[in-house]
Amino acid sequence: MNPVDAPHRPFAARRGNLCRSGETLAMALAMALDIVYETHSTTVDNERGIATGWLPVQLSAAGRAQAAELGARRRGWADAVFTSDQSQAIQTALIAFAGAPIPMVHDPRLRECNYGDLNGSPAAALPRLSHVEAPFPHGESYRQVVSRMDAFLGELRRDWSSHRVLIIGHSATRWALDCLLGGADLATAIAAPFDWRPGWSYPCSS
Repeated sequence: MNPVDAPHRPFAARRGNLCRSGETLAMALAMALDIVYETHSTTVDNERGIATGWLPVQLSAAGRAQAAELGARRRGWADAVFTSDQSQAIQTALIAFAGAPIPMVHDPRLRECNYGDLNGSPAAALPRLSHVEAPFPHGESYRQVVSRMDAFLGELRRDWSSHRVLIIGHSATRWALDCLLGGADLATAIAAPFDWRPGWSYPCSS
């Protein structure tokens, strides 16, 4: 089974009681769903200029240090952490939130775009804009990433409204969020130069 098509346990079943100490239920319900996206930390492929796609990869030494810094930024802010089920996103979250009592969900719908035959190819030569609508050979299109992210956000709105959610994902994850929640044109988002920042905020009505 394609991991993106795998069944998903309802988010509500994982949520539990997440109101902060001293915060009334009425105050919690008054909050909109607040999403922050953080990119996974630097991998050995990133340092080599490789477009990993759906291949397994490990964080580099610099990436492990970045993951610890992410944890310092976000511990105490997020009510739950959602990552893709790819190794670099999971490693980032596990380092960032080691020992923290926070729900953590690894969802395949947050994966990077599947470059198919081009998984593991040089990043500089990857024809991203040729595959906004047309799938990579034996892979998927960026539009298909947006579709799976749309399904994910629908469940997030339903089961996590009035909470703060951290998403740790990939470039395609962020471009889909820009498109679905920020109103961006998908091709324009993909073509824009990458400008790292300590998180992208996406207020989301439920």
